[in-house]
Amino acid sequence: MNAEGHRAKAERIERSLAKCRTDDYEMIIDGAMLAVTHWINAAFHFVELTDDDSDVIHAYFETAFDRQHFGLVAGAAFLDGLEEIETLRPLHARGNVAGGEAAAKRCLEILQGIREKALALGTDAPAAD
Repeated sequence: MNAEGHRAKAERIERSLAKCRTDDYEMIIDGAMLAVTHWINAAFHFVELTDDDSDVIHAYFETAFDRQHFGLVAGAAFLDGLEEIETLRPLHARGNVAGGEAAAKRCLEILQGIREKALALGTDAPAAD
């Protein structure tokens, strides 16, 4: 998938997230993780860090070399943010740890920051719907 396709999917997910209530924290956490992944891929494709057929799926799948390379070009915040959501997800979306609503709020903050960083890298071309 190309950068514009990832952006369109991220924006569609974000429109769905906007319909969630605070007690829908499991859906918010899962949706934020998916949207963040699409924003990361849009940004990385835009600056040609990755090819259209090579996507970041999970932060923990990336090698130390890739993390360093991505960080030098695009900033560490991308994979660090995804990693933070991936740490919160099993506790609140799969588990029963207290604080799910606060975790969801944090995931939305991460999503907002990563979206802004992705757009700043130039992915602000009109989205394909």
